[in-house]
Amino acid sequence: MSQSGGNITFATQPIIRAGILGAMSREYELSGDFMRSDLPDGTVLLTPRGGADDASFTLPAVKIGIGFHWERVEPQTFRGTLRIEPDGLMINEVSLEEYLTSVIASEMNANAPRQLLMAHAIVARSWLLAMLIRQRKQLAGTLTSAGIHTRVTHNPVYHCREIIKWYDREAHTRFDVCTDDHCQRYQGITRAAPPQVREAVAATRGMVLTYNGEVCDARFSKCCGGKTEQFDAAWEDIDLPYLRSVSDTDADDRCYCADATPELLSSSLNSYDLEDPGFNTWRVTVNADELSRIVAGKTGIDIGRILALIPVSRGESGRITKLLIRGVNESVIVGKELEIRRVLSPTHLKSSAFTITATDINGNIIADNDNRVPEIFTFEGRGWGHGVGLCQIGAAVMAVRGTDYKSILKHYYTDAKITTLYT
Repeated sequence: MSQSGGNITFATQPIIRAGILGAMSREYELSGDFMRSDLPDGTVLLTPRGGADDASFTLPAVKIGIGFHWERVEPQTFRGTLRIEPDGLMINEVSLEEYLTSVIASEMNANAPRQLLMAHAIVARSWLLAMLIRQRKQLAGTLTSAGIHTRVTHNPVYHCREIIKWYDREAHTRFDVCTDDHCQRYQGITRAAPPQVREAVAATRGMVLTYNGEVCDARFSKCCGGKTEQFDAAWEDIDLPYLRSVSDTDADDRCYCADATPELLSSSLNSYDLEDPGFNTWRVTVNADELSRIVAGKTGIDIGRILALIPVSRGESGRITKLLIRGVNESVIVGKELEIRRVLSPTHLKSSAFTITATDINGNIIADNDNRVPEIFTFEGRGWGHGVGLCQIGAAVMAVRGTDYKSILKHYYTDAKITTLYT
């Protein structure tokens, strides 16, 4: 079976080139029978002989979670071909369905509810194929490039600069996707995929979400905090009907995220996701002097001592999309949601769905128009991530309550339908 995926036809699954950007050396260890090819440009190819399923390679030190609060280094093992470029860049060439098996076990715990694993397989496959289609259009010059987008204007209301940034997927040119969170978590077979993961991927083989004949750019986040966000709050100023804000609550108005039990979280999330508690709700307190230094370092603007943090606009989920940072020397408005999370933290705040309380040295609350200088800023937030599309924790709760994968997808991706591109 062959169907079009946005002017690109997939008669069968493609081979994915995954750039292992976190690899910290050229060292590797082979397990099984590999064939070595030395190309004229100095590239080395190590390919499983005869496509052996039991062949793998291990990199002893790979940095994962780059730039996030759980960043760490660990050994990782992969199936497929290892490509070592002359400058040391390591690329894993692997079939899409094998890649997905690892993505599902990397993004979620392999013991998560089966219907969640099936839904996630379709979501991850959709995002990947939509990205490949977008990449080909970019190479053909029919679509603007990806990467970091910045828009700087003057805000006439607040009489200051307005710097709006959004971070699309990296404009990778030497491979299709990276292996870290900036694309999708892909950690090879490091976290062994038990039968239920392979069964979930196999049961949904070739299935994607589509809208008007196009493969959906299906986004997902860890925890929406009770309501998902629409696409343009985090990325480009366009309306994607299948990525609009939906209330993530049941018929009794109970938030799915808030109903996740410790047992469900332990079975659905990987260990490093569980190290930092607080998914549906969280709280961060920071000294004003320290926050001023963080903001100056992240923005490159000498704002001076921060006097107030004022939300200028919020998305449908309550996530702040524009934030006024008023300082002694200068004021500036920053957005979108990820840039706000990045600017206010050494790494990232969990989401931009937060309220802000400024207090003096004695804990007395200071209003935005007060002349007193704050000593402490407290952020009380909901959710983890941008909140667009599938809420992983919310979907886990739906699945454990008996909701099937089709209903889960229909809940999060309004107006999308499931289409089989290849079998």
